[in-house]
Amino acid sequence: MILNPYHVAGTTATRDSVVVGVGDAYTQTRVALEIIQGALAEAGARLEDVVRTRLFVTDISRWEEVGRAHGEVFGEIRPASTMVQVSALIDPAHLVEIEAEAVIP
Repeated sequence: MILNPYHVAGTTATRDSVVVGVGDAYTQTRVALEIIQGALAEAGARLEDVVRTRLFVTDISRWEEVGRAHGEVFGEIRPASTMVQVSALIDPAHLVEIEAEAVIP
């Protein structure tokens, strides 16, 4: 069986050059995942095809907000997931950046 991998690069809660959910890690996570879902759809993949996510956060103490949003979006899908704290992201208003990998046969 040949598998087709799809990689979505670091995605933040930025729409039309504006950071959405400034100061709100939960909202930023939801928006970033919505953007990832759209990118996957354009490539012919779905959230159900995601096998791994990487979440980069600027404040690990907010892990519950980020994890709750991630869990709500993925539900029973349960991709392998890693969350790490980084010292900064490209825009100081960004609290979360997410990468995703999907595989479809």
